[in-house]
Amino acid sequence: MNEILSFAGNYWWLIFPLSGVFAMWGSSWSEASERRHRRKVELYRLKHPALDAVPGKGATAIDGEARKPARERDLRHIERMHDEVDRKWLTYELDAAKLIDYPTMTDVREPLTVAFLRAKREADALRPQDREGASVEDLAAYRSAVTTYDVAFQVAETEARRVRAGGFTPEERRRLATARALVTVAVDEAATEAERQTAYRRARRELDGLIVLPDATVAALEKTVAGALGSRPEPTAS
Repeated sequence: MNEILSFAGNYWWLIFPLSGVFAMWGSSWSEASERRHRRKVELYRLKHPALDAVPGKGATAIDGEARKPARERDLRHIERMHDEVDRKWLTYELDAAKLIDYPTMTDVREPLTVAFLRAKREADALRPQDREGASVEDLAAYRSAVTTYDVAFQVAETEARRVRAGGFTPEERRRLATARALVTVAVDEAATEAERQTAYRRARRELDGLIVLPDATVAALEKTVAGALGSRPEPTAS
């Protein structure tokens, strides 16, 4: 131990040149480690060419590409939900008799009906037109809108079935019942064309001021009436 201390005391000046040697050796070792790391990276990239499939992007881009099928499945699922609510609404919109039975489904004075129609417009507007271009944010907004639309429709339908024509006076309910019977005649293929057209016109008069049939409902009803209204040529003067 004394010999080591004696050597260190006599040759302490060697610390300075040796420290330079050690520093150079450390720098060389660091550079060699960096070169080895770069070689490993290059070898890994050669073995996994998919990493360069999207220029300027790395594993995150590949991960995003891998998630595309999942997003497309989610979008199709939400679209099916959307279509199912539309289908339920169409059973009212295309059936005048059903709307007469549940008049609040088209009554825009009813807050629940207004909420449902507003939710429908929102869901329709947010439905992605470009599946490939739909972002995660677009999908989330669309899902939220469709969920709101579904709930709003269920609430409006439940209330319409509960109250039916309860908000109308006895005279108005009589007119609704008459219109309902006339619509049945208007769509009855066993009735004559004249009977069907007359029933249709009378039904519209009975409903005037009570409920407003949507344009789609009127179009569907007219389409089912034998002989398009006004299809007969006007008699010409002889």
